[in-house]
Amino acid sequence: MEATVLSWMKNVGDNIDQDESVLEVATDKVDTEVPSTHAGVLKEILANDGDVIEVGKPIAIISTDGDEKTPSAAPIAEKAPVAAAEPMVATSSTNGATTPLAEPITGRFYSPLVLNIAREENIPMTELETIPGTGKEGRVTKGDIKSYLQNRGSQAAPAQTATPVAQPTTTLPATTPKPAPSLNAGDEIIEMDRMRKMIAQRMVDSVQTSAHVTSFVEADVTNVVQWRNRHKNEFKNREGGNLTFTPLFIEAVAQAIKDYPMINISVDGDNIIKKKDINIGMAVALPSGNLIVPVIRNADQYNLTGLANKVNDLAKRARDNKLTPDELSGGTFTISNVGSFGNVMGTPIIMQPQVGILALGAIVKKPAVIETPQGDAIAIRHKMFLSHSYDHRVVDGSLGGMVVRRVADYLEKFNLNRSM
Repeated sequence: MEATVLSWMKNVGDNIDQDESVLEVATDKVDTEVPSTHAGVLKEILANDGDVIEVGKPIAIISTDGDEKTPSAAPIAEKAPVAAAEPMVATSSTNGATTPLAEPITGRFYSPLVLNIAREENIPMTELETIPGTGKEGRVTKGDIKSYLQNRGSQAAPAQTATPVAQPTTTLPATTPKPAPSLNAGDEIIEMDRMRKMIAQRMVDSVQTSAHVTSFVEADVTNVVQWRNRHKNEFKNREGGNLTFTPLFIEAVAQAIKDYPMINISVDGDNIIKKKDINIGMAVALPSGNLIVPVIRNADQYNLTGLANKVNDLAKRARDNKLTPDELSGGTFTISNVGSFGNVMGTPIIMQPQVGILALGAIVKKPAVIETPQGDAIAIRHKMFLSHSYDHRVVDGSLGGMVVRRVADYLEKFNLNRSM
């Protein structure tokens, strides 16, 4: 829906070839270079570094071959940088006209999109400055101002009085001052990076949206471990990559989803959207400590070798920051391998608008009772916990529990004689 301008790679007056990258933007955890659709000369930049721009809005003017006229300044005015003197923000007045206000007292930066929303919703600058920002360097994002407007609408509107423009008075909504953090000697304040701020907001939004419930199953994955140990060298020599457990787990999850398609849904108001494709996201830990979730589309249509190669490719490009926005969208179910951190189980948070996410615990050797033709016996088995968090608004405990149980069944019945 929108992107943040990170940096321009071209300056005004530079020549640009068609399909040459002209700027870098951030979209949903991914930094992406944007190519020019035409060749020409960069005449004007309409979006500054840090601006949040809606998809489809103009961000620059390029003069192509044959252009004789100077670009009109009219559309530029709407996209002018906020730093321009006397930005226009609508305020209440007796004749219904907008009143020009001075620049923000605090020097705070506001993107053109945020200012346009403030103008449309009659938010004066003094009120705009009270809105907490979750964007870069505390900037107010579109989501921040939209959220504020929802709460603002439920509050009693302050009384409007006719006041001379030269001496405006404004009644601000009551706010609770944010307490200062408690610091001791040697403590260090670290500002969240852009991705961490985005993750934090997504996690809070998910918990506020979905009623989270988690079901647990302990699975005997001895056959899976033995099969992988038998074939990992063959796979390495033939494909050039490592054979991890992740593609084996994804295959079992895709099979379980086909058995229980009502876990492959999303919620849209009072409607349930049943997804045709099985697109499985896999959480990948980045060197920075953040997580990113690339998506394997139509995961049920890959063979095991194809899944293994796809997993390796996405994981590598995720850590190298080379994923495309399309590879992070469209997921219908997600897995998170908490076992890679040495955790035996976890209670993951759902990736909206999905309704289920499966955490894979560490594989641990345990003594277990097994049935043999000669009777029960105690043997060393490889065990792991599967933790399935699901949206209890639309997924009951029976379905949520049966899905994770079915994943465990596929893993426990894994065919040891299967070829690679």
